[in-house]
Amino acid sequence: MATLGTTRMSSKGQVVIPEDIRRRLGLRAGTQFVVLGEGDVVILRSIAPPSMEDFDSQMAAARKAARLAGIRPKDVAEAIKTVRRRAPRAGRNV
Repeated sequence: MATLGTTRMSSKGQVVIPEDIRRRLGLRAGTQFVVLGEGDVVILRSIAPPSMEDFDSQMAAARKAARLAGIRPKDVAEAIKTVRRRAPRAGRNV
């Protein structure tokens, strides 16, 4: 069941998530969020890197999809080189 709480936004745009909600969701200092806003609704969704198991599974699926599409490691390396040649370098005036 959802926990309900109220809070206010500070003059700096900061919002405190009530302690009982932080505790229930396991939120700690430094937790990162994606913020979605539409109309009068604001949604905070915590984000975290995938576990190594999830990452390995995602990589296996990506490799399989690339193999089925006929993409070779050499094709990927060439595409990266092409993009890097076209992209402006940091600190360089374009």
